[in-house]
Amino acid sequence: MIYSKEVEEMCPVAQGVHHGCAPIPEEAKWVQAKKVEDISGFTHGVGWCAPQQGACKLSLNVKEGIIQEALVETIGCSGMTHSAAMAAEILPGLTVMEALNTDLVCDAINTAMRELFLQIVYGRTQSAFSEEGLPVGAGLEDLGKGLRSQVGTMYGTLKKGPRYLEMAEGYVTGIALDKDDQIIGYQFVSLGKMTDFIKKAKGQYGRVDDAVKIIDPRKE
Repeated sequence: MIYSKEVEEMCPVAQGVHHGCAPIPEEAKWVQAKKVEDISGFTHGVGWCAPQQGACKLSLNVKEGIIQEALVETIGCSGMTHSAAMAAEILPGLTVMEALNTDLVCDAINTAMRELFLQIVYGRTQSAFSEEGLPVGAGLEDLGKGLRSQVGTMYGTLKKGPRYLEMAEGYVTGIALDKDDQIIGYQFVSLGKMTDFIKKAKGQYGRVDDAVKIIDPRKE
């Protein structure tokens, strides 16, 4: 450590009022977080890109400073979905400090990481008062049955009024109106359930499992 001549000539004065950092709640414990490995918790961060044309919700499950689980949800930008695929590969195994200083490809994902970092180092986590925290896999519970992001898409004009396009339950196929043309309900298709039904209806015949390549008979 190099000190200037002025500092070297000063006499020492005790820092009597300093009693260490304030403890933060982590997984039902109060922790004086001084090192990266002192950080544990499950929490979320929301970020946006510079043109503000897309957003990202990032959920991380951190145990003793190491990211064990990452859920990356994006909306509004096609390039961001591909960046999210890379981020999902990059994040697990990093410390929260490494993740904060790693290029996660997309501005919105990087911003979400910054916001999440602030949440977790201040003890504002979803698991702050949960003993042993949340298990690895808790991120999937945020998605619910069918493992699809909960998306709301609504549209409206002054002349024609609102349109519900997608709700948390699924893809909206019909809006119910009363005699005054006010919305009183909606019909929807649960895309997760529909996809599960499609998978159950799928079959195969012959030595498909031995195939080196499977082609689309209508295109290839």
